Amino acid sequence: MRALSTLLTAGLLSLAALPATTLAAAFELRSADLSAETAIAAPQVANGFGCSGGNLSPALSWSDPPAGTRSLAVTMYDPDAPTGSGWWHWLVFNLPANTSSLPTGAGDASGTKLPVGAVQSRTDVGAVGYFGPCPPVGDKPHRYIVTVHALKVDQLPVVTSDSSGAMVGFFLNANSLGKATLTARYGR
Repeated sequence: MRALSTLLTAGLLSLAALPATTLAAAFELRSADLSAETAIAAPQVANGFGCSGGNLSPALSWSDPPAGTRSLAVTMYDPDAPTGSGWWHWLVFNLPANTSSLPTGAGDASGTKLPVGAVQSRTDVGAVGYFGPCPPVGDKPHRYIVTVHALKVDQLPVVTSDSSGAMVGFFLNANSLGKATLTARYGR
């Protein structure tokens, strides 16, 4: 019994010695519209390229971004697109650090449902705003990786609403403090 007590005491002392960041909650992304367990629903599917969905960006919420976060960005990327480089479906950046959610449809081209100062850039369709999934008929279901990026800058340098996904991605990675992801699937 004494050995067990000594072991428990040592374990508790070890936990107390851990840095606070180790015990902090994890940066987490959630969506009422997307799930890893079910296919992406029609409201979030593209309306174009042979698809007839609602083309509404999903509702997203997140919590516990890393300490020092000065702005946020949201991206949706399909690594399975048959392009050799994937496909950017949505890029929005310069979201204020206190933003913790975006409603369904926030990614419309007007940007009126986004916080003041947020910028959407061109997707691989060549237009600003969300463009939902629409993989080629017969392909296996594609993965759509939605990521919230915590950034160490108030605004991304150089990039604009006309910037490519690759350019935005470069500056997201160069200024990253952390990210939270959710992967959903869609095929037809």
